[in-house]
Amino acid sequence: SFLTRARRLLRIRNQLVRECLAELIATFVLILITLSGVAQKVTSFETKGDILTTYLAGALAVMVGIYIAGGISGAHMNPAFSIAMCLTNQFPWWKFPIFIVVETLASFLSAGAVYILYYDAIWNYSNGTLAVYGPRETASIFATYPLDYVSIANGFLDQVIGTGALILGVMGIMDNRNKGVPKGLEPVVVALLVLSIEVSMGSNCGCPLNPARDLGPRLFTYVAGWGPEVFR
Repeated sequence: SFLTRARRLLRIRNQLVRECLAELIATFVLILITLSGVAQKVTSFETKGDILTTYLAGALAVMVGIYIAGGISGAHMNPAFSIAMCLTNQFPWWKFPIFIVVETLASFLSAGAVYILYYDAIWNYSNGTLAVYGPRETASIFATYPLDYVSIANGFLDQVIGTGALILGVMGIMDNRNKGVPKGLEPVVVALLVLSIEVSMGSNCGCPLNPARDLGPRLFTYVAGWGPEVFR
């Protein structure tokens, strides 16, 4: 049949390419849903979302991403998780930089998709100015920014502890020697782990927990009109 021939023609046989494509799609969906949750909250003046809905969006997006790519690439979606897997000899070091590039690219592309999706809302909310600071800033839709009173040292420690809790929890869930999670429900449990970290450690820096989730969208805002202030 036509579909059978098309499937044979389009099938990707190279394992690395399959893993990279899976990682790209999963990370894209993860960041798309996560940033859209923030955009809906901000641009609606919190009438159609609040801090809890953004946390729920991010946690459920992790679950969806794992279901998309878990059986192909392992659904890393996070350089911090990739390096943890390398350090425990569960992932080859030579793939590490490749996954970082793919995850960052996916985050950049998803930020662009969110900008298109909420284009009118962003410009209406911002009064025609793409600002990083002030009451109508919109840069925080895409990247995470610490509160004014948070020092660099405290912000760094915040992310070490939060990301460490995430990685430790995920690896504990994956360990077959621990109490097992019913097969197929691992993504749900990981999503609950992410949600628990967000609602308990999210106030200082916005709880990115993921270098690609922050860097890719931040690079997008830099080139899309917010300017170099996004790195300050």
